[in-house]
Amino acid sequence: MTPPDKTFLFGTRAIIEAINAGREIDKILIQKNLNNPLLRELISLARAHGVPMQRVPSQKLNRYTRKNHQGVVCLLSAVSYASLDHVISQAFSSGRSPLIAVLDRVTDVRNFGAIARSADAAGADAIVVEHKGHAQITGDAIKASAGALNFLPVCRVANLKKCLQDIQLSGLQVVACSEKAHDMIYSVDLKVPTAILMGSEQDGVTPGLLELCDRHAKIPMAGNISSLNVSVATALVLFECVRQRLL
Repeated sequence: MTPPDKTFLFGTRAIIEAINAGREIDKILIQKNLNNPLLRELISLARAHGVPMQRVPSQKLNRYTRKNHQGVVCLLSAVSYASLDHVISQAFSSGRSPLIAVLDRVTDVRNFGAIARSADAAGADAIVVEHKGHAQITGDAIKASAGALNFLPVCRVANLKKCLQDIQLSGLQVVACSEKAHDMIYSVDLKVPTAILMGSEQDGVTPGLLELCDRHAKIPMAGNISSLNVSVATALVLFECVRQRLL
């Protein structure tokens, strides 16, 4: 079976060199139960640079290459990650009201790309994802975004809970989009500096994150289906921000 995308490296030494060279790395996959001095060096280096790692069966590594991968495959990001602090500061400095889309465990590459396309079209300042549990940003994601990921900053953070708290300290309200909310999205003031929190395709926003949000809002549904695809829902919310800000 061929891998979903060929933006990867393999071999312990090659991945160590990639980290030292400052390559943008999405995740390092390490074979379960593998342990040797060079691998320990790689793990220590990855931790120091905040690079996500995951232990996986050897079969998963073999999907990427049949060559001697030494039990380690590195998935490269197709974009350069931006600093969220810098993005927010830059928006305020230019006299704009920041608009950020924060994604909680959106794992489908096509959904992620479609969200990026809508975010760029709506004039959002950035998309925020957590180190773990998000869609790999590959060439497929860029294609699904119609090239928007070449322009729209993507910020990767170690912990979404702390990120939301930092966003609030920076002067933004955090609005969670949830079908369980009482308020409609149209009743929330989105003209002020805002971060929109969107949940995963499977179960929405993590309960612990919902508790941190300043507002909860939902999109009204008139049909038999109770929820929307996350990329469609994100587009609707972002363009409600646009509508309000144009009034």
